[in-house]
Amino acid sequence: MSVPDKSIDPRLLAAAREEFLKNGFDRSSLAEICRQAGVTTGALYKRYSGKEDLFYSLVCDTIRDLESYVLEIERKDLTKCTDQEIYDTFSMPSEINRRWLEFLYEHKVGLTLLIRCSAGSRFSDFHHDWANTMNRLDYRHYLEARRRGLTTKSVSEDELHILTYAVWALFYEPFFYDLTREQILSHAETIHNFLDWHKALGLKNPKDNG
Repeated sequence: MSVPDKSIDPRLLAAAREEFLKNGFDRSSLAEICRQAGVTTGALYKRYSGKEDLFYSLVCDTIRDLESYVLEIERKDLTKCTDQEIYDTFSMPSEINRRWLEFLYEHKVGLTLLIRCSAGSRFSDFHHDWANTMNRLDYRHYLEARRRGLTTKSVSEDELHILTYAVWALFYEPFFYDLTREQILSHAETIHNFLDWHKALGLKNPKDNG
């Protein structure tokens, strides 16, 4: 009985990663991936249904971890948060930004594939879709802030989405330029200094009323 070649999957994934990063999903070739991996197309199709499935295998861990983060926030009962906690949600301090950038850097390959190389795949709108997801969470916090009188400014969900999309571009751009880990993490302070959610949303600091 023949012994399955367990090296095929790692070789295929390594070749696919290189091909997708170099050419993007749309212009990548399964034949070239197989050639680089030293396997037949038949061996590939025994393991993956096609190029889309192969691409997904490279980004699934990143997507899973992002979705876990979202689920954790969605489970949070905002009515049990203090006014200060609601206000601080929009503070974006450097240490929180750094934590996010560290998380994204840990998923550097998957994230780069999603934001720079996914055109033509089912993830081609990842940036927009992720902004939609985060905007839904941000808008919940904004509505809670307004319910408590922390702001009287009226902001629609569409208006907030424009801001959310722009904010996440600040986190993504370092990966477009393939910056080093040190350069990416130093970006945390820049993001904090650049943004002022409180002013944009008219949020009043509860401490000022103390």
